[in-house]
Amino acid sequence: MNCESFYLKELEVEHHQIREVLRCVLHTIMFNRALGLVRPKDVDSDLLDITYVQCGDPSIEKKIDEKIDNFLNWVEKHPNKKSQVCLSFYETRNKQLAWFSSKTERLYWEQWCIYLNVIQTPQFDTKPYYGDNTGTSSEEIGGRKDALEVALREVILQILQCVNEKKDHIPPVLRGSDVVSFPYEISIPSSSDSSFGMDMFKRILQTTPPAMLS
Repeated sequence: MNCESFYLKELEVEHHQIREVLRCVLHTIMFNRALGLVRPKDVDSDLLDITYVQCGDPSIEKKIDEKIDNFLNWVEKHPNKKSQVCLSFYETRNKQLAWFSSKTERLYWEQWCIYLNVIQTPQFDTKPYYGDNTGTSSEEIGGRKDALEVALREVILQILQCVNEKKDHIPPVLRGSDVVSFPYEISIPSSSDSSFGMDMFKRILQTTPPAMLS
């Protein structure tokens, strides 16, 4: 089977919302692709009126937070640009090169593409805000937040729909497996990239034979 790719609805976010939005989306995907014994943990967002579920695995939480930190650093250097974060699942197999040599290759079987449109907004202090000289009002700010919450819920439903409808491509799971997740990677734009899209995945396929699982 070829790699199954899912393209999630684009989310318009402000800079301070990126971390919570990515945590919500990435953890939702990871929980729905979890293996073995997990301890589900409901998380209420401190920033948005959203609740999502984590696997309860510290290593997954740490890796997601590290990748989000890296992505935030990229956004700081590339403002006003649409961007993409990709979560990919894969299998590892040894490929024989010669009599005495081999290499480990990754066979990608699923990819999730998260699209973000980071908008620039005025920075405000902690005092109550009722408007500014740009004409932005508290109602407009609240409206953008409400719109993001609605869009984020739609993305969560999109994820649930995809995982329920698309299952045939998932590789078999060894019985007695005590790991929480399939091997995975989270890809973000590199420091030299001014844009990020499917070119990232094309580079993966250029360096690794197309993922074919028997």
